[in-house]
Amino acid sequence: MIPELGHFALILALCLTVMQSLIPMAGAFTGNVVWMQLSRSLSSGIWVFMMLSFACLAWAFLHDDFSVIYVARNSNSLLPVYYKFAAVWGAHEGSLLLWVLILATWAYAVSLLSRDLPIDILARVLSVMGMVTTGFLLFMIYTSNPFDRQLLNAPAEGADLNPLLQDFGLTVHPPFLYMGYVGFSVAFSFAIAALLTGRLDAAWARWTRPWTNAAWAFLTVGIALGSWWAYYELGWGGWWFWDPVENVSFMPWLVGTALIHSLAVTEKRGVFKSWTVLLAIAAFSLSLLGAFIVRSGVLTSVHAFAVDPERGMVLLVLLLVIIGGSLLLYALRAPVVKGTSSYGANSREVFLLLNNILLVVSMAMVLLGTLFPLMSEAIYGEANKISVGPPYFNILFLPLMALVAFFLGVSTFTRWKRTSFSHLRQQLTKVLIASVSLGIILPLLITMQIKPGVMLAVALSLWIVIGLGKDIMDKTANKVSRIAGLRSLSLSYWGMQTGHFGFAVVILGICLTSNYSVEEDRRMAPGDSLTIGAYEFIFEGVEERAGPNYMADSATIQVLKNGNDYLTMHPEKRRYYARGDIQTEADIQVGFFRDLFTALGDPRGEGAWVVRIHYKPFVFWIWLGAFLMSGGGVLAILDRRYRTRVRAGSAAEKARGDRVTTGGEATV
Repeated sequence: MIPELGHFALILALCLTVMQSLIPMAGAFTGNVVWMQLSRSLSSGIWVFMMLSFACLAWAFLHDDFSVIYVARNSNSLLPVYYKFAAVWGAHEGSLLLWVLILATWAYAVSLLSRDLPIDILARVLSVMGMVTTGFLLFMIYTSNPFDRQLLNAPAEGADLNPLLQDFGLTVHPPFLYMGYVGFSVAFSFAIAALLTGRLDAAWARWTRPWTNAAWAFLTVGIALGSWWAYYELGWGGWWFWDPVENVSFMPWLVGTALIHSLAVTEKRGVFKSWTVLLAIAAFSLSLLGAFIVRSGVLTSVHAFAVDPERGMVLLVLLLVIIGGSLLLYALRAPVVKGTSSYGANSREVFLLLNNILLVVSMAMVLLGTLFPLMSEAIYGEANKISVGPPYFNILFLPLMALVAFFLGVSTFTRWKRTSFSHLRQQLTKVLIASVSLGIILPLLITMQIKPGVMLAVALSLWIVIGLGKDIMDKTANKVSRIAGLRSLSLSYWGMQTGHFGFAVVILGICLTSNYSVEEDRRMAPGDSLTIGAYEFIFEGVEERAGPNYMADSATIQVLKNGNDYLTMHPEKRRYYARGDIQTEADIQVGFFRDLFTALGDPRGEGAWVVRIHYKPFVFWIWLGAFLMSGGGVLAILDRRYRTRVRAGSAAEKARGDRVTTGGEATV
């Protein structure tokens, strides 16, 4: 009965999304306030029914209802309770349900937190979100229903959850990732509403910015959690492999990063309006493209959902309708939205635009490398299948990011509209000398090795950090006290600086761990040892250990530091009862400046095993930097100006003297 209730809740949610798609939009075009106000109530109803449906599926998992086909394929009575709950989104149907629930949650949040938004704009925004939700609900109900039953011949036991997913990472990574993916639907909906109304002003940008920052922050955390999960769960010690599914989460992040900076320019200076709208459409379109690639069965990956191509075709049609329709509207409406603010060649606007272009070019490069093998296979057949690996991405992507870091440091000291070269020279000379000098000296002193790539990365990181430190000092220099000056800076300013500092930390983490990691795969018998730097790893043997739903060969590795007992590590090789799968579980001793990584390979007879031992300096900084960037996005959202009502064509625009053309009408 409970699964039927969940299915019925989906149908009711679909009925409400159809109403939300049509009635508020019709009210906005006809001026019917009652119809427009209905958008809030409909959003609440959709969210309630989606929550009810999700709760019903979770109940089926927690109560081992194997008459539900999705539960039987992805759970088992021996599965720990917390994995049973996470298994709700462990495969295609349940993850799609989570996707739609999060989409409904974003719409509900917009309806609650946008009380000061003009009702016609809100109606259009929620109506567009309703259209997207309708498409995904139709896809789920007719092709991917998680509540399908097999009441006759229901299995007594489930097939179990994929062992790769029996991990804490499944609990946190997909929800955060989907919050980011789906969160860009809000920016997308605001962009469509702006194109429909012709209102692309400072108010529109201010309404859109906090929602975009929130989605970007969630996506940043989601990608970081996925990288961390792959690092310790897959057993190979890598944190990024340019896997196609990794790439499809990274592409909207790149465009989203460009979008949050472009929105800032649009709000403050009234320029890049059409470009900002295009970025908003592109960010959500790439999220939808990622959903298609992961769920269509066009690729094989440890991250992908195995879905038959027929459902992939339905999803492709949905994708083409949403993306094609939005781009058509953009082509028709964008030319009538113009801003006439001027700016010089060395202004902050130009440097932000340069970084926007670099981020979009980076995304296009990743997109080409991801899709080219798929297109080649589709055209020439599987016999001529090719692959695009890390060398392609690293050779092209790293120089682009180096340029992004350089222009980021320069833009810190530029001014809106125009900046004199003498001012830039005065501000940047000392920062440049300090960052280049320390970038060369520090790696050389610490490692006694000359590695130009490392020196460049350290110099670029210090270029950002020293620059933002100098900017903070300059902004607080004329205050009564330094503390009072720091307190006077806005949260959005602190958010920007925190995000940029996090980016510098990520650069350092990636560069240092890539260049200074020590990786050893060694056959080790009991008593054998391996020394890496100050650490000696002594292999003491393997013994069996029983888990809740698996048997494990658990190794004991004693670690000495400078000849003294330091710690004991227990990497495992697990065999799961239900599926018979074998899974490697690494043991990692995490440190702020380095990780000690151990993983158990295959047995080699007479008690010997292949053992993987890695010393990975600064790898923790990769995820620390990502969380700092996300924290910067959160700080920006909390800025009080986003809680202050702003009207289109208000004093902000009049002070700039911008003349904005909207559908033939001029607003000054």
